[in-house]
Amino acid sequence: MLFWLTELSDGGGAFNLFRYITFRAGGAFLTALLFGFLFGNPLINVLRRRQGKGQPIRTDGPETHMSKAGTPTMGGLLIVGALLTSTVLWARLDNPFVWMVLFVTICYAAIGFADDYAKVTKQNAAGLSSKMRLLLGFLIAGVAGYWASLFHPPELTGNLALPVFKNTLIHLGYFFVPFAMIVIVGAANAVNLTDGLDGLAIMPVMIAGGTLGIIAYAVGRVDFTEYLDVHYVPGTGEILIFCAALFGGGLGFLWYNAPPAAVFMGDTGSLALGGALGAIAVATKHEIVLAIVGGLFVVEALSVIIQVMYFKRTGKRVFLMAPIHHHYEKKGWAEPQIVIRFWIIALILAMIGLATLKVR
Repeated sequence: MLFWLTELSDGGGAFNLFRYITFRAGGAFLTALLFGFLFGNPLINVLRRRQGKGQPIRTDGPETHMSKAGTPTMGGLLIVGALLTSTVLWARLDNPFVWMVLFVTICYAAIGFADDYAKVTKQNAAGLSSKMRLLLGFLIAGVAGYWASLFHPPELTGNLALPVFKNTLIHLGYFFVPFAMIVIVGAANAVNLTDGLDGLAIMPVMIAGGTLGIIAYAVGRVDFTEYLDVHYVPGTGEILIFCAALFGGGLGFLWYNAPPAAVFMGDTGSLALGGALGAIAVATKHEIVLAIVGGLFVVEALSVIIQVMYFKRTGKRVFLMAPIHHHYEKKGWAEPQIVIRFWIIALILAMIGLATLKVR
């Protein structure tokens, strides 16, 4: 919105700063951070009054989690609110990719909110049925995948780009949209599975979001793409505004989510943020790189899949408990120890993902 202030500029002066994506990204970061600090406590107080007993704690989970009983959920509203406010304020509103990512974020937040609401009101950890969540998730992702394909350059439309092998494109044709659906839904559910300890999910999401923001900015500039030998996708640079807002809003939320958490993000936050990461990857044609940058989420999801499949076949378990962060809890690791080590892994994977931009 503030981009339109450039019309008051004669080519110089303060208003000319709003032409620069990097300046507006800084503004989005600070706005989202301030939003978190201003509205964090009031929102937590409202959630605590409305929810009473807070998020139901699974009885089959680690015994140490029973101390978390009464902690309010739906804290993702704080992150999503900061995201929306900052992005609408600082991004160019004529950019289709910005609206595509916002569309996924809002819709997935709505699914998560409905799930959290069902859990809190029924005081049952089940929430919405998994079939309903997946159906709605795939429908939204299908719209987003088609939306992105409409604005990709002709040479990239329907194609899958590969990291490192940068001159190789895999033509998916009509299968691109189903592929995009799997990426977005998979990312949303992987982040959702990771959100099991105080502060565990939000920092890796911020790291992945920041990394994808840098990638979006790079592939949206023709001079950068020529130097890095990556595919140019016009318009994706504006996604950096969204990613900067995600980072700022994430920090604001982490202030209240740091152990011991005063609020959980709930499915409202985890589904919205995971879906957003998937949507950004689809928009920038970096779906494979997302699997590297978000490798921690991939491992968390795979641990659940392996556990379920192995148990069905043998009646035995590979892990003491899945997702894998609970396995380490069962082994006696302290919660902060798991969280910080997983943060370190997420940072390393993000650096590897960024390195693929230059490797050829």
